[in-house]
Amino acid sequence: MQTNDQAFLDDWAIHATFGAVEGTDGVDRQAASAPDGEQRKWFAELLTSHGFTVHRDAIGNQFGLLELVPGAPYVLTGSHMDSQPTAGRFDGAYGVMASAYACFRVADELRAAPEKATFNLAVVNWFNEEGSRFKPSMMGSSVFTDKLALEEALTTTDPRGTTVREALDAIDERGDFEGLPVASYAEIHVQQGRSMEEEGVTIGLVNATWAAHKFEFRVRGEQAHSGSTLMSDRRDALLGAARLIVAARELVDGFDDGALHTACGEISVYPNSPVVVASEVHLLVDLRSPSNEVIREAYERMMRVVERVQVDDRVEIDIVAEHSWEQNPYPENGVELAREVAVELGLTHDRVMTVAGHDSTNMKDEVPTVMLFVPSVNGVSHNLQEFTKDEDLIAGLNHLTGVVRRLAAGALVSTSA
Repeated sequence: MQTNDQAFLDDWAIHATFGAVEGTDGVDRQAASAPDGEQRKWFAELLTSHGFTVHRDAIGNQFGLLELVPGAPYVLTGSHMDSQPTAGRFDGAYGVMASAYACFRVADELRAAPEKATFNLAVVNWFNEEGSRFKPSMMGSSVFTDKLALEEALTTTDPRGTTVREALDAIDERGDFEGLPVASYAEIHVQQGRSMEEEGVTIGLVNATWAAHKFEFRVRGEQAHSGSTLMSDRRDALLGAARLIVAARELVDGFDDGALHTACGEISVYPNSPVVVASEVHLLVDLRSPSNEVIREAYERMMRVVERVQVDDRVEIDIVAEHSWEQNPYPENGVELAREVAVELGLTHDRVMTVAGHDSTNMKDEVPTVMLFVPSVNGVSHNLQEFTKDEDLIAGLNHLTGVVRRLAAGALVSTSA
């Protein structure tokens, strides 16, 4: 263990108390909630205690900056600290805390030998990566990379009608910082799958994101009495939605094992009364696959189901919103840099794809990017029982430190550029 490994674990334990769910090891720390605000203030104090200056931009991204080379761009590293409702404490938050400690270590080295620094150091806590309270997910990094308009994000509302702007102002986390020049980006995350644990891999070298197609469906029928209305007269929006949910699951069986993942993660029903046939239902469905061809075929099959349900159940189905992407590779030079560091440290490693989206999927389109995983026990994720062993947390921290050290010295970036 390095001298500050225990310090990292101690601070990690403190961090897990923010939004802790009583009687469990998990947290409920959704974006711009009171617990999110509390942990942000604590994290800002941690950064400043190590000589970093803290800034917030207009969408609530939280940055800790250390200028070592006046006027030079920054090596940015981080993840997110917001969580799903009643979720594990590792998802996202580990990446932010590991990034902070990796930068603390490299900062100490470069203060002692400033001639080795090519770039400055920055840690980021991205706003609303999870998308549980406000849609879409990865909101903060999407605004930062100009993939989502700031005003559109700020006027987005949660289920209670609170806007992002109002929620950020309530915890005093909406700032005016802008114009951060980024040379390269690194992110580490728990895997949220079990392949690394099963194969004895300590460091995952993320080389691509699975393809995906996400839908928000609106199913419209006709409100009616659930007892007296003849079955033949009904236009039941909830029945139509149920058929879409079942169809999404049954799509999986039409492909090879592991080729397609599907889910319906959210549904709202109107009027949601026990004696009323539903007139309108909103539901979110997503399809994910490592194969672009599988996603395209699954999409076509889902559209055929939509057409059939509209006819059979006499409902109208609209796609209110959809978002899709193909299998998306990470820069190969970043994968190779991460491999070299793993070899140098004697850590078992392998290339791995990510099924989940991460803020790095936005950043890699803008700057040289490295994405890393450490194992998840039994692959449990978005669950109070989510767990990663201390030795894997430390191994990931050591590996990320090696990556940040190389990036700060100019790796992956032409100094002339």
